[in-house]
Amino acid sequence: MNIKVSGEILNVCECFVGAAVEARCQNSLFCQPLWEEIDAMCKKFREELTTETLKQIPGIEATRRVYKKCGKDPSRYRPSAEALIRRVLQGKPLYQKNTFVDLINLASIAYGYSIGGFDADKFVGDTLTLGVGKAGEPYEGIGRGVLNIEGLPVYRDELGGVGTPTSDNERTKIDLETTHLLILVNGYDGNQANVKANAEYIADLLKKHCNCQDVNYFIYK
Repeated sequence: MNIKVSGEILNVCECFVGAAVEARCQNSLFCQPLWEEIDAMCKKFREELTTETLKQIPGIEATRRVYKKCGKDPSRYRPSAEALIRRVLQGKPLYQKNTFVDLINLASIAYGYSIGGFDADKFVGDTLTLGVGKAGEPYEGIGRGVLNIEGLPVYRDELGGVGTPTSDNERTKIDLETTHLLILVNGYDGNQANVKANAEYIADLLKKHCNCQDVNYFIYK
């Protein structure tokens, strides 16, 4: 998969850096060892963060700043990393979906980056382009119905939008039949070392919890 970053994004975040992790392996409904890691991470966050200080996490702070530059209210359309950590700090459990999605959620809260997770076999074409959502652009967020993506950073394939930091699209979502994963780490803070570390963390989780040996990643900007 080729990934391009448009001038629309670079105009509001010239330091943007992303990482794409591609893997082929089997999904499962639930993985107890993974959830032990998730529970430990959640416990740590509840001890160290508040719903106010979480906004100071560099990846979250930078994503919120880009939302504002694009004309989107980040408190109404929360970036997913912020929404997940906020849920943890409110004493609520993280959503349990399936092992791939649960793993991506763990990686997102661990580094504070909003991460897109996709069934790569559902893409149309061989290129994803990161741009900014337009008024009236059709988009169905996972579990959210029709989502107003005007002013949100959005990845598009040949057919249209597939992912934003707030919600990915129903059309390309991961399910139990998914065997070809594409995971995108969005570093609006420009910290390439941290984005790379997040990608390596995802690769390690896939090998550990999904018996996945065919994992690769690359940096793009």
